[in-house]
Amino acid sequence: MEPSASLELAKHALLMFGIILAVGTFSGLIARLVRVPDVVVFLLVGMLAGPSVLGLVDIKADSSINQLILIFGSSYILFDGGATIRLKVLKEVWITLVVISTLGLLITAVITGVAAYYFLGIPFIVALLLGTVIASTDPATLVPVFKQVKIKERVAQTVMSESAFNDAMGAILTFTVLGVAMGAGEFSAGDALADLFKESLLGILIGGTLGYMAAFLIAHEKFGFLAEYAPVVTLMAVIGAYMGADGMHASGFMAVFVFGIMLGNMESLGFKRSEEESHQLEDFVLTTALIMRMFIFILLGTQVDFGLMNQYLIGGTAVVAVFMLVARPATVFLCALPDRRAKWSFKEMLFMCWTRETGVIPGALAGILVGMKAPGAQIIASVTFIAILVTILIQATTTKWLAKKLDLLVEE
Repeated sequence: MEPSASLELAKHALLMFGIILAVGTFSGLIARLVRVPDVVVFLLVGMLAGPSVLGLVDIKADSSINQLILIFGSSYILFDGGATIRLKVLKEVWITLVVISTLGLLITAVITGVAAYYFLGIPFIVALLLGTVIASTDPATLVPVFKQVKIKERVAQTVMSESAFNDAMGAILTFTVLGVAMGAGEFSAGDALADLFKESLLGILIGGTLGYMAAFLIAHEKFGFLAEYAPVVTLMAVIGAYMGADGMHASGFMAVFVFGIMLGNMESLGFKRSEEESHQLEDFVLTTALIMRMFIFILLGTQVDFGLMNQYLIGGTAVVAVFMLVARPATVFLCALPDRRAKWSFKEMLFMCWTRETGVIPGALAGILVGMKAPGAQIIASVTFIAILVTILIQATTTKWLAKKLDLLVEE
């Protein structure tokens, strides 16, 4: 009797998952020994394990399994990051956060687009599309880095919050410019800002509502009957927040991030939990987030297209250099320096200039453009891969060193 195709597919997926967990565990140990963020080692190991080298892991970027891992994994990591955010810190830096997540993204996209226009010799609208794809920072990368490297609280939480809030803006800008590039419309800054406001507000409302409900059900003195099921509640609520926001055409990542903020600030909402219950939930969240990091970054490494990167390596590297060394510093200083309420120091702004890794979200946007056969999609995908590799391998590994040099490292 011949096995069914679905059974063979299930066995293949199970084998891939087992390999990823095995190499991920080994990679985590290596990362701890050499004292670098584990996402760096996961990415490198994924490149080795992928079809281009050893061929141990082969999950296509456009497969439903890969999309499931990316969506849920990024959502849970973002929820974990939100849970570490403190409302008192956000009150202090909210002006910078709003400006850098909106106007800052435009500044980064335009400067990067101009660089792509000159270095790659592509039409300006395609160059601008490239700039919008890689302009947003990546929460799936930044949250794990700041969980492992203890940076001054308000700096770390500002950068993590920016990575969550500018995700919506990055997606909106990308598809707005894509419409112009494909001859389906004209760019409208007013429409883009209106869409951003709507998506962000709905995401905040959905995440805040579900976050409060979850806190009520697991920590209320009388009605917290789901206290012992708190880990399961977080899984349900993360899925519910993302899907609910996505169904209402809002930012799913914004919703899960705000959900995490609500659950991480239960005391501020008037709820209390025992120390033992808090530790149990924290252990579950940390373990689940670790597994999600393994899957996301090992898979991201396996899907790096070396042939595509080589086609535009020189021009792409020049664009990424401008992106890192010109566009990001200009964005930070133009958006953070005028905020007299936050009173950012030069060292804090310098650190924020360097720490803005590119990862899962830009990679997913580039993949969508390739699937849609958008103008210049292959060039955009190539430069996006270069940006992911360079920023994660260089910026993530030097985060702790730079924080120490700038006296921003908090010793444990």
